[in-house]
Amino acid sequence: MTSDLFAMRSILFLPASNPRAIAKARDSAADLVVLDLEDAVKPDDKREARAAAVDAVTSDWPMPVAIRVNGVGTEWHSLDIDAVARSKCDVAVLPRASSGHLVRDVREAIGKPLLAMVETAAGVLAASEIAREVGALIAGTNDLRTDLRLPLDATREPISTALQLIVLAARAHGIPAFDGVFNRLNDVDGFIAECMHGRSLGFDGKSLIHPDQIGPCNEAFGPSEDEVESARRLVEAFSGGAERFEDRMIERMHVEAARRVLERAGQP
Repeated sequence: MTSDLFAMRSILFLPASNPRAIAKARDSAADLVVLDLEDAVKPDDKREARAAAVDAVTSDWPMPVAIRVNGVGTEWHSLDIDAVARSKCDVAVLPRASSGHLVRDVREAIGKPLLAMVETAAGVLAASEIAREVGALIAGTNDLRTDLRLPLDATREPISTALQLIVLAARAHGIPAFDGVFNRLNDVDGFIAECMHGRSLGFDGKSLIHPDQIGPCNEAFGPSEDEVESARRLVEAFSGGAERFEDRMIERMHVEAARRVLERAGQP
């Protein structure tokens, strides 16, 4: 499952209690759809959302589908775990992951691939042990800002160290990492800029909260035609050892990076 996750760019979160959103997501170009039982669902609607999520994954989807459970320690957690374990979803998502052993307990109870959301100070400091237990890490930037007591309009600068630690933990354990959500739905330029910033940090994709964000996200985190063509030329030109390629020196590590670009673009 980890290799499939590396090909993903867009992770669309939506309330499992919203049938219209589910229907729209099914027809979208998202790489992964997450039916949310946690923050997007009011407490009084938790039971209905749980049943709706389980029902939604009984039919075929064109993309993998995950269910995000409520966090450890909440009154809904154990019921969510039981429901997800019996469901036909492809993946489960755990919010507010704080330690490796708690994440392992959830993964074993569900019996499915698990993605962990790192969205607290404790989670960031435990990111490496969490990454050892899961298929991918997702940065929970909204909750992280709250946990760090940052102003509501804080930029990404105060959480840049946390974001890089999440990427480092994921890379150390050979799994993908996904950036957090962008809240300003009408700010397309700001969304694209944040996608490019996330990519520059090493994230493989981004979590989304609206279908309109899928296209720009997929484009931002997918290699451009120029990148693909440059990667192809580099691979074809390499003959072993350190050598000059066009205007720079390359080694085997550069060839490996170029091959990853081609793989991400679906090129042989």
